[in-house]
Amino acid sequence: MKNHQLITDYYIAHRDELLAFVSSRLGGSDLAEDIVQNVFLRLLTTDKMISEVTLPCLVYTVARNLISDYYRRHATFEEYEHYIKGVCSTEISTDSIFSVREVMEGLERGLARLPENCREVYRLHVYGGMKVSEISLRLGEGYKSVEHRLGTARKAMRQYMRQYA
Repeated sequence: MKNHQLITDYYIAHRDELLAFVSSRLGGSDLAEDIVQNVFLRLLTTDKMISEVTLPCLVYTVARNLISDYYRRHATFEEYEHYIKGVCSTEISTDSIFSVREVMEGLERGLARLPENCREVYRLHVYGGMKVSEISLRLGEGYKSVEHRLGTARKAMRQYMRQYA
């Protein structure tokens, strides 16, 4: 609880300073407010020990990382958008487009070929959106075992799905 009070006091005293720092890196974007909130939200939810000495450095490190993440996502989005515009501007035959139903059917056929323990891990990861650590806890099995089975399932599914490419 000591961390929460320390972070709260720092937020009250230095929020505007951090907002100016983030705004200068984003060109005065409204996104700066969101990033500043996310900085303190991450600090409040961390289980790491934070002291008065480490907090200022940690705040600016988290802020810089969030700004970098934003620019990385933005660049990826623009690259993808450019790619889609290039693909959509050319003629695409209707034979080359798969329907979602066909892809899902192919995925299910591929899953049926997997061993049961790999299939369960793969389903939890892909359909459930769970991380390896979450799957490990849910199934009550070792992290490395789950990680290995997920890797095996991914490899088998890639090989099976290549026939559609």
